[in-house]
Amino acid sequence: MYDEIRRRQDSLIRLINRHCKEAGVMTTAIPSLYLIRSDKLGEPVHRVYKPSFCFVAQGLKVLHLAEERLEYGPSDYLITSVNLPVSGQVVEASPEFPYLSLKLEFNENEIFEVLNAIQIHAHPQINTSRALFVGQIELIMLDAALRLVQLLDSPEDIPFLAPIHKKEILYRLLQGPYGPTLAQIAVEGSNAYRIRAAIDQMTQAYDQPLRIEELAEVANMSVSSFHRHFKEITAMSPLQYQKQLRLQEARSLLLMESADATEVAYRVGYESASQFSREYSRLFGFPPKTDIKRLKEPYKPIEGNAYRNSLEART
Repeated sequence: MYDEIRRRQDSLIRLINRHCKEAGVMTTAIPSLYLIRSDKLGEPVHRVYKPSFCFVAQGLKVLHLAEERLEYGPSDYLITSVNLPVSGQVVEASPEFPYLSLKLEFNENEIFEVLNAIQIHAHPQINTSRALFVGQIELIMLDAALRLVQLLDSPEDIPFLAPIHKKEILYRLLQGPYGPTLAQIAVEGSNAYRIRAAIDQMTQAYDQPLRIEELAEVANMSVSSFHRHFKEITAMSPLQYQKQLRLQEARSLLLMESADATEVAYRVGYESASQFSREYSRLFGFPPKTDIKRLKEPYKPIEGNAYRNSLEART
């Protein structure tokens, strides 16, 4: 079995190498499929992960969700079931053996369609699970991912076959050990479903004051229950989650525009420029001006380009 998995991984390595020749996150002709490459070790990159399936064909990556650390490589897959602010760092890569991976994004409607098609009637779980987890890749799941990526060699087949292969991947994930947890984002009335609705509202209005009572009402929970389930799913409080959203958006704006830090602070919802600078430094390790100058320096092309290329896949 291990040899078969290794052969599939080698095929994926060749495919990603052929279609993703430059460092960064590449949008492919297959909707919601991204290829990622890094030729050297990089610093932590902060972004918001959408619900997605990620698989590393070569190399090693570490993710931090709040205070939690997850490591995954070629024998693992990563699932994110709601929008989550994380930091990711490639810790194993070189020009000879670059970090190569794929990311397939999905949404709750696609999960529901698969559940409905295979007549699985998932029920709301009593216990709430973390929305980010690492599982061990299985041959049957890897085969499905390989078939999807192989469509890049026959683009005329993508419109018809890509949706079929994507459904197959979701089907395999739902049949796997984390299937019941993943299914919860599509089960109306589940804690994950209700917290996801509140997260969607927070994402759309990240620059507005945080009104916990309104979010709890969106989730149809008491305030105390909302706090508890939100942290169980995201590993952070609603305030910490909003802070991550604001700071990541601020960094993006500073990179893409010529605005100063004070202006950006107010645009993302801060009332105090000094508080913004302190919290920015705490998250990214440097004050805003120093951080942006550092990211734009020409001797750091891979980290800078990887971050800028990934902005389209942030939220």
